[in-house]
Amino acid sequence: MDPLLIALLATVITLSVVAVASVLIAHFALKDTDSGHRAHVLSAAAEFVRAIRGKK
Repeated sequence: MDPLLIALLATVITLSVVAVASVLIAHFALKDTDSGHRAHVLSAAAEFVRAIRGKK
């Protein structure tokens, strides 16, 4: 198999996993959350996703 194709597939799969994880984290974090706390929950979820991706 072509190394370029493998790198492309790995990148697409990684981005897909991060995107799905982000959506699931947001969904489960916001479930049964009061509207006053949603901003804090989303901020914490975004910080968690940034930590997974390795960015500050």
